[in-house]
Amino acid sequence: MLPTQPEPARTIARASTPRGDIALRRRAHPGEDTAYELIVGGVFAMDTVDVSTEIELAVLGLAACVAPRRVLVGGLGLGFTARAVLADQRVRHVVIAEIEEALLGWARDGLVPTLTEVIADARVQIRAGDIAELLAGEDIFDVILLDVDNGPSFLVHPTNSRLYAEATLSGALARLAPGGVLAIWAAQPEPALLDSLVALGHRRGDVEVQEVQHSVERDGRTLAYAIYLVGVQA
Repeated sequence: MLPTQPEPARTIARASTPRGDIALRRRAHPGEDTAYELIVGGVFAMDTVDVSTEIELAVLGLAACVAPRRVLVGGLGLGFTARAVLADQRVRHVVIAEIEEALLGWARDGLVPTLTEVIADARVQIRAGDIAELLAGEDIFDVILLDVDNGPSFLVHPTNSRLYAEATLSGALARLAPGGVLAIWAAQPEPALLDSLVALGHRRGDVEVQEVQHSVERDGRTLAYAIYLVGVQA
């Protein structure tokens, strides 16, 4: 008998946004979980084949905070970072900032099980809008997790470069309670971002910075991701 071939990826939802088209695709393979892909502006953004680094962002950020009761997640994505946050019983309230309202609609419509699970949790509050606006506000969090783009040197949306600028990073730290943690996901190590965070820490005098690299084997390649942890002293 010939081996069963995977089903080609099929677009199940599409929307036009001010930032370009976004599309949700689904791919099934007999005997394996259905995989979902998010395409942004014609560029592959993420899928559910390997979500280890998205989960690690939450795990590391929460582990570095003694009492992560109130958490801000920047970027809903396909829901795996937020779901990992909600698995921690210390968490009492989660604010998720997502700029693409179509993605929120797909979550409400049940198109991706993980998204539907996340938004159904009573601890979750969705903020439809730009994470930068929240970081410039007055709300205080114990943990802030940022997975909005691929990192400053591999941007899907060039306007997201401001999220890695000193003013935004400083504003994010100002939104943290004493003992709070800022964690930033990147699709590759970002030496310039690390230098900026370390310099910011030196100026503040109450911040510790750590870079954690995570390797993933995929399609015959080894991919190196990075997570940047910035802890504020209690």
